[in-house]
Amino acid sequence: MFYGEYFHSIDRKGRLIMPAKFREVAKNNFVEKFFVTRGLDKCLFMFSEEEWKSQELKFKAMPFTKQQARVFNRIYFSGAVDVVPDKQGRILLPQYLKEFADIKKEVVIVGISNRIEIWSKDKWREFYGTWQPAFEEISEKLIDTKDSQ
Repeated sequence: MFYGEYFHSIDRKGRLIMPAKFREVAKNNFVEKFFVTRGLDKCLFMFSEEEWKSQELKFKAMPFTKQQARVFNRIYFSGAVDVVPDKQGRILLPQYLKEFADIKKEVVIVGISNRIEIWSKDKWREFYGTWQPAFEEISEKLIDTKDSQ
């Protein structure tokens, strides 16, 4: 659904404009509302409302008697906010989420199929620089050659 890597800036009012391609995909799939929360690797995760509900069902099913499940759910859901892009496709990110992801001005918005990730430009460059050289090795370990034939 969401694919690509886009460089944007937070405007002076703290708004972030979604890439035109993502706005088009959202419109074509009747997505009006998104949920943004703390992600992994110091980025923000952004889900369509439908995908958010799907993720929520999985995480709610984790046993609350397990400490790691409680910790994960607390951090994940306490950071969540629903956003509706304005007519220009802008969303307002709360300060606590920008602080979590170390977002100041420059951001990279990355489409990861069923979710969007929002990164500070510096954190994305650091992540990409660290992991891109290992991409082929990782793919060999993760992708079963029987499945790709």
